[in-house]
Amino acid sequence: MKIQKVITLALFFASFSIGAQEISDHTIGLRLGDSDGFGAEISYQKSIARSNRAEFSVGWRDNRNFDAFKLSGIFQWVQPLDGNFNWYYGVGGGLGSVDFATIPNANNPNEPIELDGGLFVFAAGDIGIEYNFDIPLLISLDFRPEIGILGYKNFSDNFDFDIALGIRYQF
Repeated sequence: MKIQKVITLALFFASFSIGAQEISDHTIGLRLGDSDGFGAEISYQKSIARSNRAEFSVGWRDNRNFDAFKLSGIFQWVQPLDGNFNWYYGVGGGLGSVDFATIPNANNPNEPIELDGGLFVFAAGDIGIEYNFDIPLLISLDFRPEIGILGYKNFSDNFDFDIALGIRYQF
């Protein structure tokens, strides 16, 4: 009876190790996306546990109305889907700076309106899928909603949907 319990317990733990995914210790690459304008981030991921990692990004976003720079950090949980496919979700936040372009003044065309930029703080979520190639390459597609917590009112109070493609080198 004791041997049967030991074998059952061993098979139980073996099934967990077979189903567990392998996430890289480190990845570095680009996250390219679009919400209010083209944006690019240099992204670094560090595994923390078997199915957790932290992602840190330095990015910029611009369009004809503004230029923005941001730093972000997100804690992610990674779950296997099928084979080399994983899905992940996470929470985090960051801070940034925005600089607005001058806009034409309808009342006086000779005096354009200059908006002041400023610092802002935001909270973010993250959900996406990724494919882990047999070579040291990882591609992902994710959705990162962001909402301003404090800072420059005309920029940080908006709810922003950020969809991006990530291409990272694993090491």
